[in-house]
Amino acid sequence: MTPESKARQTIDSLLAAAGWMVQEREEMNLGAGLGVAVREYPLPAGPCDYLLFVDRKACGVIEAKPEGVTLTGVAEQSAGYMGALPAHLQSWAPNLLFDYESTGAETLFRDLRDPEPRSRRVFAFHRPEALLATLEKGSSLRARLQSLPPLDPRGLRACQVEAIEGLEASLKRADPRALVQMATGAGKTFTACNLVMRLLAHADIGRVLFLVDRKNLGDQTRKEFQRFQPPGTGKLFTELYNIQHLSGRRVDPSSSVVISTVQRLYATLRGEDIDEELDETSGFELGDPAEERPVTYNPDIPIETFDLIIVDECHRSIYGVWRQVLDYFDAFVVGLTATPSGHTLGFFNRNLVSEYPYERSVIDEVNVGHEIFRIRTERGEQGGRIKAGYSVPKRDRHTRRERYETLEADLAYTKKDLDRSVLVPNQIRTVLEAYRDALPTQLFPGRKEVPKTLIFAKDDHHAEEIVKAAWEVFGKGNAFAKKITYRVTGTDPAQLINEFRNEYNPRIAVTVDMIATGTDIKPLEVVMFLRDVRSEIYYEQMKGRGARTIGSTELRQVTPDAAVKDRFIVIDAVGVSESAKTPSQPLERKRTVPFDTLLDRIAAGARTDDALSSLAGRLAKLNAKLPPEERARVEAVAGRDLHAIARTLFEATDADAVEAEARRRGTLSDAGKARVAADMKEAAARLFDDPRLRRLLKELQHQSELTIDCISTDRVISGGFEARQAEEKVAAFRRFLEEKGDELAALQILYGRPYAARRLTYAMVDEMRAAMTRPPWELEPLAIWAAYQRLERGKVRDPTPGRVLADLIALTRFALGLTGELHPFSVDVERQFNLWIGREKKAGRPYTDEQMNWLRLFRDHIAVNVEMTPADLQEIGRFAERGGRIAANRLFGRDRLPALLDDLTETLQVA
Repeated sequence: MTPESKARQTIDSLLAAAGWMVQEREEMNLGAGLGVAVREYPLPAGPCDYLLFVDRKACGVIEAKPEGVTLTGVAEQSAGYMGALPAHLQSWAPNLLFDYESTGAETLFRDLRDPEPRSRRVFAFHRPEALLATLEKGSSLRARLQSLPPLDPRGLRACQVEAIEGLEASLKRADPRALVQMATGAGKTFTACNLVMRLLAHADIGRVLFLVDRKNLGDQTRKEFQRFQPPGTGKLFTELYNIQHLSGRRVDPSSSVVISTVQRLYATLRGEDIDEELDETSGFELGDPAEERPVTYNPDIPIETFDLIIVDECHRSIYGVWRQVLDYFDAFVVGLTATPSGHTLGFFNRNLVSEYPYERSVIDEVNVGHEIFRIRTERGEQGGRIKAGYSVPKRDRHTRRERYETLEADLAYTKKDLDRSVLVPNQIRTVLEAYRDALPTQLFPGRKEVPKTLIFAKDDHHAEEIVKAAWEVFGKGNAFAKKITYRVTGTDPAQLINEFRNEYNPRIAVTVDMIATGTDIKPLEVVMFLRDVRSEIYYEQMKGRGARTIGSTELRQVTPDAAVKDRFIVIDAVGVSESAKTPSQPLERKRTVPFDTLLDRIAAGARTDDALSSLAGRLAKLNAKLPPEERARVEAVAGRDLHAIARTLFEATDADAVEAEARRRGTLSDAGKARVAADMKEAAARLFDDPRLRRLLKELQHQSELTIDCISTDRVISGGFEARQAEEKVAAFRRFLEEKGDELAALQILYGRPYAARRLTYAMVDEMRAAMTRPPWELEPLAIWAAYQRLERGKVRDPTPGRVLADLIALTRFALGLTGELHPFSVDVERQFNLWIGREKKAGRPYTDEQMNWLRLFRDHIAVNVEMTPADLQEIGRFAERGGRIAANRLFGRDRLPALLDDLTETLQVA
């Protein structure tokens, strides 16, 4: 069988799965079904591979190619068949309207009725019924989107108007993805309701999928749609359109809006049931399902089921295996987020159509600002030690049964071990006592009520201990503090959330992640962290639960002695406000594969990046919780410590480490790098050939008992809105700038020294960041930024998530006294760009709309990467996909382009 024959065989099966009858030309029977695909049908341009008939009329073609063939050029071949048709052939239009190019593994589709017909990748073929429906409408969705009426801004905030108009402009351009940044509390769901209503009413869009982070947020979204009254209708949305909150395996054919979590929809596509607890797990906490379980075509939920997918705060849900859900449907994808990361911006092709950051929302009184109150305790900062000879309780994590064991040797533990392998009830109690005592004095002077307080715990066991300690510390009954996690029994967690939001009790809610994202609790005035969070975006989401504004009357209904909510307070008892954050994806990529299985697979020869990276992540976690004597056991067997083992595994999957090793070996070709990568993986994995090491690691991993330190006391080292540490960080940064001013090229430019280069480059700023983070300085840019926020709050805005490198320029200028306000680098870039455009117009150099689109892309690239070079036009995806350097040369002129990029870079770097 030839490669093309194999491709046709696959295409035949894909067509059959989508409900098409596949026939030979000699056996053609157009009455055999609604959709018929006839092979090798003769057309004026020659025989096409497949001619598609819907309801006996020709409508499109399929051009088949062997697997591996790139298809964009094949579209030109298909275009040859789309001309005038033979007179005897019944068709839906004088010309064919749909063309597909497919290898069986990849399929492109184009609708020639679109304003700018453009091929797009689709997961499978559309059903005949779907093509018939769009044929009978007489126009394509992209054509109908061009005639949306102007938006009536009445009843909408300015940020909501900007978001809707930006999204509609993006849809008119047929951009496949668009992102809206809108601060928590600014009305993202209400904005989505208005957008969906307009698309249903004026563009006759099909079904809309609304993806939420957790099931309880789906309930919140459904209620928002139920309350929504479309302007000018006099009716509720649900009186006009049906809403389905997906709970089974079937999408209701009559629904216009379907609400679901990505994990439920993934299971539905695969025809599987879902664990209800999984449906209530945040995307931030949720790992990818196993890579061996890809989504395949489901005829009960075809690719045209949704025309639009709205992704609400599902930052983790759009990566990894879960992304298959979005790739499956032939639909526009719109993201709504309060905190866009670099990954999120990249996924949405940097098509950020509107921005309404937290700082603006505070100025507009949509949200309130916050202060951080740091509590340090001796055990929390230093860990502890239980001396040998004491009898201590050991609690089984699974059954919660306790037994007593007399320690034969001292048991030392670090602060990282707290509430993971060692529970210190007095440490939890000490933190809560410090909070209790500070409430009427430092936090809310004159108030007697405990404000609504949300505490983030490490896990369900930790949450249980916090609740019991809160009862005792505050001298209250069970109603005062409650746990809101998946494992609450006897009460629906959604009911507990509602009580926390609307009733006097509970005053304190303890959760792991169930209220971490999206949940609207306006009376909340205190957010306490008893767990650290290393994800920059997740931290902002968790912290943002306290940002919502609330009217004084409404606030007093749940907190009687509160006058007004003009701020909220973050209680940091673990250093979460100081720890380094990352916008990157978790190291561990295969959480669903058991630890024992993963070890055995690698011993059997598995060498995939996912397997090695996942094991590296798990060994790093294991190392963090092991006492010194257990770490010594590993080193005795393996000949190296567990940290070194994990690092070797990680470096074997890290592209930078592989390139560095390839450079050291002097082999930088692609083939050479591949050999180096394979060697590094093999060397890292060979260590697990030793069954003794595997047995030991399994034993250490499955130690399921929690040691309870009932002996150690704890005391508060410090507590308050302290500035000392912030002052030390700022002072250290200033010393760094002074000492490195003549050494680092970036600082030479920022100091304005005469021998400096003309402009900054990405490499210069990256060199500066690397120098800062190395000993003896060990300065994290975000920590310095936070220190300035504490010391000079009125002059400092939050940095841009995911853009720490570029923001280092703004941070340095502020520290040097060159600017009076510290704000993201992108703010200066935007201002300078507008000035530059004005100067260009005055100089007689106006730009077309297409050129302006490219110039804005250049601007956004500089805002993140410091500079813009001709090489970036070929190497960066958002430029390459628009034609790269060739297209830019055509637009701006081959001779002018380099000078233009130089001028723009130099101009936008000026503060």
